[in-house]
Amino acid sequence: MLMMVVECSPEILRLSHGEGATSSGAFAAHAGDSSRRFLVSPDADDVVGGLISDLESSSVESQRRAAMELRLLAKHSADNRLRIARAGAIAPLVALLSHPDPLLQEHGVTAILNLSLCDDNMELIAAAGAVRHLVRALRSGTPQARENSACALLHLAQTDDHRASIGRAGAIPPLVALLETGGAPGKKDAATALFSLLAADENKLRAVEAGVVRLLLDLMADPQSGMVDKAAYVLYQVVSSPDGLAAAVEESAIPVLVEMVESGSRRQKDLAMLSLLEICEASAAYRRMVVREGAIPPLIALAQNASKKNMKQKAEALVELLRQPTGPSTSAAR
Repeated sequence: MLMMVVECSPEILRLSHGEGATSSGAFAAHAGDSSRRFLVSPDADDVVGGLISDLESSSVESQRRAAMELRLLAKHSADNRLRIARAGAIAPLVALLSHPDPLLQEHGVTAILNLSLCDDNMELIAAAGAVRHLVRALRSGTPQARENSACALLHLAQTDDHRASIGRAGAIPPLVALLETGGAPGKKDAATALFSLLAADENKLRAVEAGVVRLLLDLMADPQSGMVDKAAYVLYQVVSSPDGLAAAVEESAIPVLVEMVESGSRRQKDLAMLSLLEICEASAAYRRMVVREGAIPPLIALAQNASKKNMKQKAEALVELLRQPTGPSTSAAR
């Protein structure tokens, strides 16, 4: 993270790999004969070459079959991912990401996702122009295509340059939309992708303008959402920027954060405290708002019971900051 290092939980840093998360070596029952033959046959390159040719067939059915088999091959083997990419599959697969046939688009998205699990393929995928096509699928694809597009963009967002280019391609608003309207897996994929992309400062303003702050606070205030931790991590990224911090205060983040310090899990308490520290360091007026919400007693308890030295120190620093004179209550936030 940019402004302050947080010990992030495995849940937020764990990539939602879509099909690639499976470690099984067995193919699904509906995989084609060529897929099964590929793993043991010396003519593997010919098999892959034939599938790549079928990607450019005039028959949508042939394209679907080829894309499905390539996605399965890439799902189950790191060697397959390299072989498929080196055989030239990435460009024709990227071309499918904007295909009007929803199922074909979904197969293409998922194949690119599975190929992106190999670090050596990242630059090839980006150079083929995949980002803008993935963003299009993220906006208008099937539910599975939207989720897997979010995961693929997450995998590509491994450098600041890529994070910025993904943001410039328009990925942030549809990710915020997926966070709001997606099913449980889609919400988690969107949150994890946003967490990574917001490490680029310019994407924070894009997220704020897309309405992410209100959505994050609603998720944090609803334990039944199953998204409290992930939303709190993303919010901490947001408030590390001036625009995000101002938007959070305007959207009444302070009561939500104080409530989380009082009654959240250990991780949630720590995250809420870190966001409050960002807010309080920005303005004496904000500090008065935090004090009026009754934050000092639960923050003292958090500091006393902290299991990690750095979290104890930050909680103590926040309590000390809140106890300092803040001047007249009419002072404006700066």
